[in-house]
Amino acid sequence: MNTKKISFITLGCSKNTVDSQVMMSIAEKGGYEVTEDLNLAHYIVVNTCSFINDAKQESIDAIIELGELKNNTNKKIIVTGCLAQRYHKLLLDEMPEIDAILGTGDIDAVLEIIEQLDGECKPIKIDGVHNDYCENTDRTPYIDSHVAYVKIAEGCDNRCSYCIIPKLRGKLRSRKIEDIVAEVSSLVKSGVKEVILIAQDTSRYGLDLYKELALPRLLDELNKIEDLKWVRILYLYPDCFTDELIDAIKRNDKVVNYVDIPTQHISDKILKRMNRHTNSKDIKTLINKLRSNIPDIQIRTTLLVGFPGETDQDFDMLKDFVKEAKFDRLGAFSYSHEEDTPSYKLDGQVEEEIKINRRNEIMETQLKISLENNEKKVDNVYEVIIDEIVEEENLYIGRTYMDAPDVDGVVFFNSEKPYKVGEMIQIRITEYMEYDLKGVVEDEFTK
Repeated sequence: MNTKKISFITLGCSKNTVDSQVMMSIAEKGGYEVTEDLNLAHYIVVNTCSFINDAKQESIDAIIELGELKNNTNKKIIVTGCLAQRYHKLLLDEMPEIDAILGTGDIDAVLEIIEQLDGECKPIKIDGVHNDYCENTDRTPYIDSHVAYVKIAEGCDNRCSYCIIPKLRGKLRSRKIEDIVAEVSSLVKSGVKEVILIAQDTSRYGLDLYKELALPRLLDELNKIEDLKWVRILYLYPDCFTDELIDAIKRNDKVVNYVDIPTQHISDKILKRMNRHTNSKDIKTLINKLRSNIPDIQIRTTLLVGFPGETDQDFDMLKDFVKEAKFDRLGAFSYSHEEDTPSYKLDGQVEEEIKINRRNEIMETQLKISLENNEKKVDNVYEVIIDEIVEEENLYIGRTYMDAPDVDGVVFFNSEKPYKVGEMIQIRITEYMEYDLKGVVEDEFTK
């Protein structure tokens, strides 16, 4: 009997990447062969996103495209992720190409759903969104990289007024420290050099499980893992960014001096309407505290423009804040008018054109800051982890501790020496661009 083959398509954020890898491991242990070739697959699992309108459309387009591939074959399409959790009934009613729906909290039931596909009904399982979160499945066969995302918690208790995630992912459920340490140790043994800690809000890690903000304790334990080179933390909300956490980043040498803090805005009026649990004074105090305690800290933020009620004065405050704070990395997004969120019913909705213009203004402001920051790096030497090699050009593409993969800049350098992906090389910076850098191997540098 031929082994059944299964493929996975992952859309959206890095949290979905982790979930897909967990399902891959479950499928393989269940006797299925995981394949990247959709034409060979008997089952295709689409892990979707629905955080904003563009993400929803991308997910829908992917399902339609798969439906065309499925035509006149026995392939089965299982849709999971946030779009499936949010619109499961509508999807089954409107998209006949879908054969089954799997909720965000039920990914461990992927084989159970597949086994039900032999009948005439289209199975749905979406009731696990509040289950305890425990990710003990070995993902290492599907981590063929030197970098791995590690989800330390699922769900969120913040209830930001623009965000649908608590409805789709449930309340905060933290993983045990020993489980995370065991997973990271396994990943490192498989060749991973850098782990990136993720959750909806990493700064609240442990509050449910340990009744305390336990991220500092987790960092202390991860720092003990031999052969682990870098620990990076994303999604650190400012209101739970404590002095203890600053100290933990400072004292643990494997924890890179890089923090991702989604501030979203600086107008107290807008922050209140967003139901953010912080204010402009505290945000500015945190930035100053980080820079005074860790001089080479790199601070990344994300901003949301065009939120309902955002006036020209509110936006000018935000733009002045960007100029003043001089973030090392910054992304700006236009507010997405999402049904089922509290902000959907707020007055003062901003016109789409104004939102786009405001986003562009913020990014143009940040581009000048980024150029100034990068110019200061010329002639400095940094440890660079190699992410990609263009062999025919002897070109290497990597990152310093200052850059997270996919969202930040890169470092380009050429060398005749045969380095490998995942190696960490000392690079002297020789040129700068808006977001990226060029350099030479320090051992090969000649003035």
